[in-house]
Amino acid sequence: MSWIREGELNLIEKISANVLKAGPMPKHVAFIMDGNRRFARKKNMERQEGHMQGFNKLADTLRWCKQLNIQEVTVYAFSIENFKRSKDEVDGLMELAKQKFEKLLEERENLEKHGVCIRVLGDLDMLPLDLQQLIAKAVITTRAHNKCFLNVCFAYTSRYEITNAVREMAWGVEEGLIRASDVSEALLSECLYSNNSPNPDLLIRTSGEVRLSDFLLWQTSHSCLVFQSVLWPEYSFWNLCEAILQYQLNHKHIQKARDLHQEHQNLLQLESDRACTAEHLQHHGNGKPADAQRRQEELLHYTTCREERVQDFLEALKHKRDSYVNDLCSEGVSAQ
Repeated sequence: MSWIREGELNLIEKISANVLKAGPMPKHVAFIMDGNRRFARKKNMERQEGHMQGFNKLADTLRWCKQLNIQEVTVYAFSIENFKRSKDEVDGLMELAKQKFEKLLEERENLEKHGVCIRVLGDLDMLPLDLQQLIAKAVITTRAHNKCFLNVCFAYTSRYEITNAVREMAWGVEEGLIRASDVSEALLSECLYSNNSPNPDLLIRTSGEVRLSDFLLWQTSHSCLVFQSVLWPEYSFWNLCEAILQYQLNHKHIQKARDLHQEHQNLLQLESDRACTAEHLQHHGNGKPADAQRRQEELLHYTTCREERVQDFLEALKHKRDSYVNDLCSEGVSAQ
């Protein structure tokens, strides 16, 4: 089954979509696609078939999001915790993933036509090597596309992602790219797997569960969270509209919370820069207190240098990550 489906909404769906689009629309929606196994039990089918139906529903949902002008979608495809499931189920999920990424590569012309960029967020080292190489090829093939974005969280948990971001900052300090004083909440956000994406406006979880299951904990601190009872393979256009309506009803409060948080972040960064500047002046001021103009000049200089250090570090981090994916792709090509 195709990742990207063609087709228009029917008349009633189009009218409803236009009504929704008159209000504030989420630009980035995240899904915890829960309920595949329960759906399989409900329909007396094999678990693998339930997971297959879940993938098919993802393709439908991506089409609906496209029609609603939602430019970015993030999905929780496989948690690190899922490795604890039975070997047969895990092996089946890995095989399904291989089939779907192979299918994706067959559809590269369609992906280019729609400008779909595929990103995979997680620790690829936990996956079978052949799947790693397929994923790397899919990521590189669609890297330049910029009309819409699909982020697939695979071998992922949020706590693992945050821990990895801390490791990346520690690496930057050890390499002399940044200073310990440069470490901040904003910098940690830039070191997450999701650093290329804005935080989700709306997170939807299906199947009636009302927990995040270690998904995007950092990124959804100011997002609208909607929990729906429908099983993922039974998800409908109207379920999506209902969730978007919930977002619209709460949009003002969410935006206000985001703005206040950003103001607080900016204030904390300014206070940190001032403290570092004051320490520098104390050590290099020959015991004489600096006047206001000198303090302001030093603050501006320090802030400029910090921003340059951070930018150089983030470019080095991007190069390291890109090289890892490029090497995987090259290995895969060589093995063919």
